[in-house]
Amino acid sequence: MLIGAVEVMRERGAAGVTVDAVLERSGSPRGSVYYHFPQGRQQIVAEALDYAGTIINGVIESAAKRGSIAAIDTFVRWWTDLLETSDFAAGCPVAGAAVGAGPADAELGEAAGRWFNAWMLGLERVIVNEGVSRARGKRLATLTLAALEGAVMLSKSTRSTTPLKHTATELKALLKTLI
Repeated sequence: MLIGAVEVMRERGAAGVTVDAVLERSGSPRGSVYYHFPQGRQQIVAEALDYAGTIINGVIESAAKRGSIAAIDTFVRWWTDLLETSDFAAGCPVAGAAVGAGPADAELGEAAGRWFNAWMLGLERVIVNEGVSRARGKRLATLTLAALEGAVMLSKSTRSTTPLKHTATELKALLKTLI
C-alpha cells in the first residue's frame, strides 16, 4: 500500500492521495488500510512521503560518493527513466507534498521541507569535499536541488526530458569551474 500511495502522490500530489486511490493502485483489501494505517489517509500520506524521501535520499547519497557531477548524472538518469516509463505521469512526491500542503496539512509541508534540507545537506557535503567553501557549497547545493526539482516539473509538464538534460548540462558546467 505504501508503494501505491507513493505512486499516487507522484502523479497527483498529496491532495490526490485518497484511500480509494491507494487501494486501487495496490490491490489491497479495504480492511487492511485501517489495520496498517489506523489514522487513515493522513498516516498513509505521511508514511508515503517519508518512504519516498528515504528512497530519493539513498539515490543522492549513493551517487554523491562519486562526486557532485556523478550525483547530477545519476539524478538525471533516475528521473529520466521514471518520467519516460510513467509516460510523464510521475513527478517528485516530495515536491507534490510541498506544493499541495495547505494550512490543514502543515505537518506535511514541514516534512517535505525536512527532506529537501536533507538532500541539500548531502549535496553540500560532496561539493565542500571537492574543495568549495562551506558557504558557497551550501548555496550551490540549494541551486542544484532547486534547478533539478524545477526541471523535473518542467519535464513532466512538457512531456520531454529536455529541460532536465539542459539543466544538468549547465549545472555540471558551473560545478566544473569550481571543483
